[in-house]
Amino acid sequence: MIRTLLALLLATLLGTSAFAAGPLSTLSGEAPAKEPEPVVQGGLLGALANGLDDVSEELDIDNRLVDAWRLRADRAASEAGQLVTRHSAQDMLQMACDFLLLTATWAATFAVLCYLGRLATRRSQRSRLLRERPRPGKLLGYLLPFTLPALISLPAALFISRQLDPSVGRALGMSLAYATSSGIFSTSIILCLITLFDSGHKRAAVRILREAAPRPLFLVGFLAAWSDALTSPQIARQLGGNLTSSTAVITGLLATLSFAVLVLRSRRPVAHLIRNRDLKDRLQHRAVQDTLRIFSALWYLPILMMILVSAINLIGAGEESQRALQKALLTTVLLIGTVFLSITLQHLFKAGVAHEQRLRPYKELLYSLAHALLRIVMAVAFIELLGRIWGFSVLDFALRNALGRAISDSLSSIGLILLVTWLLWVVIDTAIQEALKPTPGRRNSRQPSTRVRTILPMLRNALKVVLVVICTITTMANLGINVAPFLAGAGVVGLAIGFGSQQLVQDVITGLFILIEDTIAIGDWVVLDSGHAGTVESLTIRTLRLRDGKGFVHSVPFGQIKAVTNQSRQFAYAFFSVQFSYDSDVDVALKLIREAGQSISEDPILRHNLQGPLQVFGVDSMNLNGMTLTAQFRTTSGGQYAVNRAFNERLKKLVDQTEQVSFAQYNPVPQRVGDTSA
Repeated sequence: MIRTLLALLLATLLGTSAFAAGPLSTLSGEAPAKEPEPVVQGGLLGALANGLDDVSEELDIDNRLVDAWRLRADRAASEAGQLVTRHSAQDMLQMACDFLLLTATWAATFAVLCYLGRLATRRSQRSRLLRERPRPGKLLGYLLPFTLPALISLPAALFISRQLDPSVGRALGMSLAYATSSGIFSTSIILCLITLFDSGHKRAAVRILREAAPRPLFLVGFLAAWSDALTSPQIARQLGGNLTSSTAVITGLLATLSFAVLVLRSRRPVAHLIRNRDLKDRLQHRAVQDTLRIFSALWYLPILMMILVSAINLIGAGEESQRALQKALLTTVLLIGTVFLSITLQHLFKAGVAHEQRLRPYKELLYSLAHALLRIVMAVAFIELLGRIWGFSVLDFALRNALGRAISDSLSSIGLILLVTWLLWVVIDTAIQEALKPTPGRRNSRQPSTRVRTILPMLRNALKVVLVVICTITTMANLGINVAPFLAGAGVVGLAIGFGSQQLVQDVITGLFILIEDTIAIGDWVVLDSGHAGTVESLTIRTLRLRDGKGFVHSVPFGQIKAVTNQSRQFAYAFFSVQFSYDSDVDVALKLIREAGQSISEDPILRHNLQGPLQVFGVDSMNLNGMTLTAQFRTTSGGQYAVNRAFNERLKKLVDQTEQVSFAQYNPVPQRVGDTSA
């Protein structure tokens, strides 16, 4: 809701800035030149700009307010001059004596009572009852030294004022005594309320408030009480109506400003007091805890709104203040009710989702969409009720007013565009995320959808960019911005980029065909015609990244790839070629080969790499050194290397244990001494 209001404010500022540049050329004698086509043509910004121009022409609020304050200031100045001129020096001395007498009476009474209250507090805190209960002792620390003296010292000053003749000094003295007593009383009462929360984890927040709040609270209470006192008829007769009302407005504005600063500075510790509860209560009443958490983040906003209403009411001559405060109170109640209803609906939707432990993704999407639509309806209802409270109907303005109809049409179009874009993106993203999840129930060492994991993330990013661009263009068009120059510029820039990056285009096209044909996937061990070999770590739209056996990373553009040898597809063969001497027994050699293969098949670790039994082909070839026997295992991709190493090791051990078989060795025939036949 706040984001929507900020967006409307930004749109208003853009609209006013678009129409702020008037026809300056008409100020000179020359004929105005033909202006270029404006970027903003109608739409939401144009409607807002025209509406603001009409309102500013029909209403002259700023000038009226300034004229009223100028007249009041002139009258207040004349009343102040009359106060100075109509009293003699003796009268001024008498007024000063009256003021000092009342001030001294109040101060002395308060000082004595405050000292006695401190003594009583110290004695009471020594009792066993208060030592075991620290909070009542802290309450007495505010009530006895501050609250009671503030209440008693004011009647004492009032009793002395009854003995004096009515004068300006007496009026000022009593007003200051009343303001000071009210400030001390209100501060002590608020600190007593804060002290009641001094327990558990709230003590840190209470300590911060007790240290930082007393002086600002006293200042707010003092200024507010003095503003109230200056509006009394007795003081107005002594000082003048305009002078007292102007001073009351200024002190009231200072009080509201001080209170606003205090609220902003205290928002974090007060939020801590609101939301911090016992662990048992937080676990058992999660809905209440979430509601308190929301209130703790928003508690100062209604207060600031009421402060703003009070300030505007003070500036606007102070008329209908009671009605303005009632509207502010209703607004606060409406805000609290809306937040509570929003939290309740959120928990209902969460409970519905949690009730069905495994929702289908699209069913969960429907839940989210319904929740979003309900929140939009709540926001519209809140704005309409808020307008009704302050005497304005948004729906009537949108349906019956030409300006409102234009704004509502633009906003509804923009909202529909954003909703459709969001819905399309959520559907696409959900489908891609579901496709990227491994299929349950399959047992493969490799991801079941390696090709999908490679292509879909790039497709997801491309679709996201397309949706954002389309949504931005259509939104700008509904705002009234001419998008034709932007489209033309984008076309020219794209054409220039296409001509200047032919190699890039070649890499992209080749990469797309490689990805579509599923030639390479992440995790494959490939050998390229360029001499690079390694495991595929990542694939982009332009390059292939390999990590070789030494740990080095190679980035190869797709345009440089002519042939690919993929050694990680479906299966591989562990091929054995063993050469024995001619004096070896062939049957025994074949038997040893089968025994080595059988031991590998029975190995609990190596057998997971096999996809079939050992295939023995027999004598494959014979040469001058001996005879060659071959065999092979069908293995998983990448498993042939471990099987090869294990087979060679076990066959060597078996051959060493028999004398009927020996490996062929190359033994050159030495030349005889004196043999010259060569």
